[in-house]
Amino acid sequence: MLEATGLMVFYENMLALNNVSIRCGENQIVGVFGANSAGKSTLMYALSGIMLDIRKKEEMAGGERITLTGSIRYRDQEIMASKSSRRARLGIVLCPERRRIFKECSVLENLKIGGYLATAAQAQETLEYVFKVFPALTKLKSRLGGFLSGGEQQMLAIGRALMAQPKILLLDEPLLGLSPLMQAMLMHATREIRDERKISIIITEQYARPVIPIINYAFILENGSAVLEGTREELMNNPDVRSAYFGI
Repeated sequence: MLEATGLMVFYENMLALNNVSIRCGENQIVGVFGANSAGKSTLMYALSGIMLDIRKKEEMAGGERITLTGSIRYRDQEIMASKSSRRARLGIVLCPERRRIFKECSVLENLKIGGYLATAAQAQETLEYVFKVFPALTKLKSRLGGFLSGGEQQMLAIGRALMAQPKILLLDEPLLGLSPLMQAMLMHATREIRDERKISIIITEQYARPVIPIINYAFILENGSAVLEGTREELMNNPDVRSAYFGI
């Protein structure tokens, strides 16, 4: 469904992604694990096309030069040069790290903003689904985003991404700073979203333990390179991976 091959991203003279190849099939949940600065967010920006927007902004401001090479194919279509807006219309939607909701807008307004690609019927149906999968948001419709807890903001961020009608959802470190209970709830909801909406999901995290129960396949990034990949069972049976990423 979505496959990146030989992906490389340079920030001036710094190599952020080094020949990374990953794939996510239909109705799969794929994990990408790595420490801080391993290249997880850069990978998500590259897959979603936002890296092209960042590059253009840097060029206009006379900032650092960003270079991207490699191939990104979605449903057998090459999209490496496609803008983020076109990728969103194709169904590739990013839920960014650190939520990035509109804090001055209410929960309902945030969700409606996310539905800009949906028809009126799709937006209404998806809105109802968001409140079903995240019932805690139901009583918070009128609350400003800035007054939500971290977990509530993350639910809102994922809900807003769902409003854009994704076919493949990119979740960039959705568990950052959340309690173990909230992490477990969000991972249960993520699996439910995959099963009920038939959405493929790529999820990045620093620690794999909360995510490992729901994934089909995973990749390990270190210093911008994909150093290991395998199924959930294969990674769990690797003692080095268990020690470094599962805390076992």
